[in-house]
Amino acid sequence: MRLVKTLSFTPMIRPPSCKLLLGLTFLSLVFGEAIFAQTATLTTGNVSSAATLTVQPVGAKSAAAKPADLKHYLITNYGAVADGTTLNTAAIQKAIDAATAAGGGVLEVPKGTFLSGSLFFKKGVELYLDEGAVLLGSQNINDYVKQTTRIEGHFTEWRVALINFTQMDQVRVGGSGQLNGNGASYWAEFYSQRSANPATTNLDVERPRLMFIDRCKDVRVENISFQDSGFWNLHLYHCSDVHIEGLRINAPRSPSTDGIDVDSCQDLTIRKCQISNNDDDIALKGSKGPHADDDKDSPPDENILIEDCEIGSGNGLLTCGSEATIVRNVIVRNCTINGNATMLTLKLRPDTPQHYSNITLDGIKLNGGGRLIAVAPWNQYFDLEGQPPPTRSIDHITIRNVTGSFGSFGSLRGNLPDARRGTLGDTISDFSIENVNVTLRNPAPLSRGEVANFTYKNVMVNGEAVEAPPATVLPARGGRGGGFGPATGSAQPATTWNAAMTPPSATAPAPATSSDTTPPAK
Repeated sequence: MRLVKTLSFTPMIRPPSCKLLLGLTFLSLVFGEAIFAQTATLTTGNVSSAATLTVQPVGAKSAAAKPADLKHYLITNYGAVADGTTLNTAAIQKAIDAATAAGGGVLEVPKGTFLSGSLFFKKGVELYLDEGAVLLGSQNINDYVKQTTRIEGHFTEWRVALINFTQMDQVRVGGSGQLNGNGASYWAEFYSQRSANPATTNLDVERPRLMFIDRCKDVRVENISFQDSGFWNLHLYHCSDVHIEGLRINAPRSPSTDGIDVDSCQDLTIRKCQISNNDDDIALKGSKGPHADDDKDSPPDENILIEDCEIGSGNGLLTCGSEATIVRNVIVRNCTINGNATMLTLKLRPDTPQHYSNITLDGIKLNGGGRLIAVAPWNQYFDLEGQPPPTRSIDHITIRNVTGSFGSFGSLRGNLPDARRGTLGDTISDFSIENVNVTLRNPAPLSRGEVANFTYKNVMVNGEAVEAPPATVLPARGGRGGGFGPATGSAQPATTWNAAMTPPSATAPAPATSSDTTPPAK
């Protein structure tokens, strides 16, 4: 057994018929059948196994248990110094390379704070962070390699992450330690440049991600903490057979510190994670621009399960966009929001072909001040590049069994045709809101545009049953973020996890905080 024992709902090396099972399961959910007890039989050759979408607890040899069957390469044996100031990039990479040369093993980070720049893991080498271990990102951007990498839906020359896995099978990351991005100086630099030039984009100010997993299969990341990332926390691109569990991701008011970015991935589970930040909590991403549907490097996000997660602040428990093309077959269930995060955010870019379908949120508990729904145009950095306008559609979205106290219901509106910009309107259909009982600070009804086959059933707001809101037409709104308000994430500081939720980080030097109040970038 490797570092992490995996899901039990299907064999991790799935037979070809598994995709059919997943598709049928998601479709049955959309049409109202319970998935919790659904079981089907998969048969490949003479191998038969029962499979259910219910995900079982990870076994004893998960990331919480230090793997004993592989050789461990302790970074201190290769010259790494735990003083929080010595740059250990070369020493840690030496340990990784030694493990690679020996045929694989576990890179072990012991208790202490180890400063480092970008590290590159290779086939057969796993990462394990002991309790009290902190890998602290350098505040010198030149300590992160600049090379062609995937950022915001395209490939460009940019800085890589602190931890990098590329084109590997069996990626394993575990333990109870922390990746700390030491990001305050990067945030301050971005805010400074944005203040001087409001047109400043993310790509104008280089900032490192904490972890980038690029074109990998059979991925397990469990139980570690992500703190104060300079940019996105965990970015998964073009990966399949992925299991993310028990992560604690936290960033205060900071620009574009997304929690988990799922970019063009298939067959992925995120469960029991705690996320609070100033932007998307869990985002499903892809390509962008008028040629996005021709982008062979950006397959659909599909067959995704998110469950038992706790969200603080942010722009969306589930967000589709701002760069995304096809997102389908997504279940979010039994999650809690204890802050100002939006429950469901669907961003509709008028310059990008998009199709969001078969998405269900079920059993969500609310205790905060956010919006239930934010479906609206997303106009930031709009550019048709001289091409004909693409179309966008949303269909078979189900929100049900939602309870608790929150801020407002929000909006459900697409782009309207705009002759001046040469853009087409959006098609929204088969959108269902059922069994909702909430107390709202702002009890105004859901602001709704045209939706075909709109279902609004058994909805209670502040103790009273409410009818389906009528469709209305509103004037087009300008601004970078279209109908989302601030284009850049939550307007409130992110919730900080309490002591029981935050891993030990006393050994990490406290980064300076910025007093700048300019909203972050999206």
